[in-house]
Amino acid sequence: MSNPIALVTGGTSGIGLGIVRRLKQDGLTVAALDLDSDHNRQVADEEQVLFIAADLSKRAHCKQAIERIEARLGGLDVLVNNAGFQHISPIADFPEDTWDTMLHVMLTAPFLLSRYAWELLGRSGQGRIINIASVHGQVASPFKSAYISAKHGLIGFTRTAALEGAATGITVNAICPAYVRTPLVDRQLEAQAQTRNIPIEEVIAKVMLEPAAIKKLLEPEDVAALVSYVASKSAWGMTGSVLNLDLGWTAR
Repeated sequence: MSNPIALVTGGTSGIGLGIVRRLKQDGLTVAALDLDSDHNRQVADEEQVLFIAADLSKRAHCKQAIERIEARLGGLDVLVNNAGFQHISPIADFPEDTWDTMLHVMLTAPFLLSRYAWELLGRSGQGRIINIASVHGQVASPFKSAYISAKHGLIGFTRTAALEGAATGITVNAICPAYVRTPLVDRQLEAQAQTRNIPIEEVIAKVMLEPAAIKKLLEPEDVAALVSYVASKSAWGMTGSVLNLDLGWTAR
């Protein structure tokens, strides 16, 4: 198969779906990994990409996902670790099982997928691991302890893997967006607007993006455009980088 092959986790909605569409537009053969559901299968079918059903909180599913990619597509050139979710709660009340699941999906799974795909990516000659971290991989906010811990850890893993992958042509980079307009964020905006009795635009500017310089939500396509470059041949010299797409959040 002549086209580079990409696997995008969390690939049937939000940022992941935007990345799937952009990489497919760039001419890659793309597989979308997500939880097994009729909806997710339908999205992958509509996008005309291979669907990989997996629960990334389960170690065996991570290994099986890479095995299926190799069996169906013959290799792997680009791994985009994007899947994740948020839970907002103070530390004193944070559910322990939710903490475990969040760290497994957003930190352990990227390690496992990278480990299981390492040989395939090295065989590629220009293997790419692209970790979708977050501005919260560099700064903290209250009530998001598991999410922020996982994203901080993902940046550390990115840098370590970059050093180890260089000898075999594998680059590893992290992208750190601020808030992106996704169905999940839209629901948060609506809830905050109702709770505070203010317009959604005011929630965006004064609550959600208060620390940012640009008071406008990113779109999935904005993150996908940066992924497109990092996945390209032109980015061969970039590895171990933490790329901010944070609306000026960390410039202070």
